[in-house]
Amino acid sequence: MGNLAAESPRLISLDAMRGFTIAVMIVVNFPGNEEFVYNTLRHSQWNGLTFTDLVAPFFLFIVGVSTVFAFSKKLETGGPKNDLHKKIITRSLKIFAVGMFLNMLPDFDLGNLRWTGTLHRIAIVFLVCALLFLHTNWKQQAFTGILILVIYWLAMTLIPTPGVGKVVLERGLNLAAWVDQQYLPGKMWQGTWDPEGILSTFPSVVTGITGMLAGRLILSHFTPNEKANYLMTIGLFTATAGYFWGLTFPVNENIWTSSFVLVTSGFAAMLLGALYFLIDISGYQNGTKPGIIFGANAIMVYVLADIFALFFYLLPFGEKTLNHHAVDLLVAVGFASKLASLIYALVFVSINFIPAFFLYRKKIFIKL
Repeated sequence: MGNLAAESPRLISLDAMRGFTIAVMIVVNFPGNEEFVYNTLRHSQWNGLTFTDLVAPFFLFIVGVSTVFAFSKKLETGGPKNDLHKKIITRSLKIFAVGMFLNMLPDFDLGNLRWTGTLHRIAIVFLVCALLFLHTNWKQQAFTGILILVIYWLAMTLIPTPGVGKVVLERGLNLAAWVDQQYLPGKMWQGTWDPEGILSTFPSVVTGITGMLAGRLILSHFTPNEKANYLMTIGLFTATAGYFWGLTFPVNENIWTSSFVLVTSGFAAMLLGALYFLIDISGYQNGTKPGIIFGANAIMVYVLADIFALFFYLLPFGEKTLNHHAVDLLVAVGFASKLASLIYALVFVSINFIPAFFLYRKKIFIKL
């Protein structure tokens, strides 16, 4: 979340993790050609887990960690919480509004407007997690997370989908899809269902809660080495628990299943623990600087990528757009189609890195 942790001791590993997550998000969102993409750089069609499926939960996990770093000192001072409430709500509304703006690009067709998306979910998760952090302790947060995951699991596996007459977990036919069809305004991403729909937002909040628990651990009294060990150990346990839960409630990003929350949060905790050990404890920052630079203005980079895409992906040059011309050229000189598509995506990431680097050098950190 941008520069959320600015008021606590800087956690460089979190900046790096945030930045690399944003970079990967751009790669998977903007391939050179949608037809030529390595399987692991695509989202799972339904059940299962690819590398790409880790991006969104990692970012929500980071939102949770950042929330702890943003508000811990404010809570310790014992000042009035009303001002914090206003800041939290205002920031959430700003992030949501930017998400709506990006959804309107490029045509501003209000009749087919989608009211959900990545930034919308980030806004909601930040709002709920920040308010939880202000008014509950870590045990209550953990209990809330477990309760949400269990209730969601029971609802999705025991309540028959109205109109279908039985429990179904398939796309467009499950309970979450039915709720979206009845109550979600605007256009749904997949016509009859939306991966950022109403019911699935509840377990996505738990992903943020797991990040808050990790953040509390990092700010605890344990030694730095103990913190890194606990993060990786707890992460391994959590991912394993999610795997076994997935045998009855499949790991699925599209409906953000409870098993998906545990598996991805476990992986995120292990990665943060490893980065924390390498960067913050051992001082090894070689190769992490690009992530740190991206992470310093993460939301801004995400927004710029969508804006730059109007030129690099949507504006026609002759019969084709620039990305298709570039991929065709790479294929013509001997690159495999999927590799050519990936190279173009990486070039696009590098283009987005230029303004991020400029802002970082000028010590400008844009926060919504």
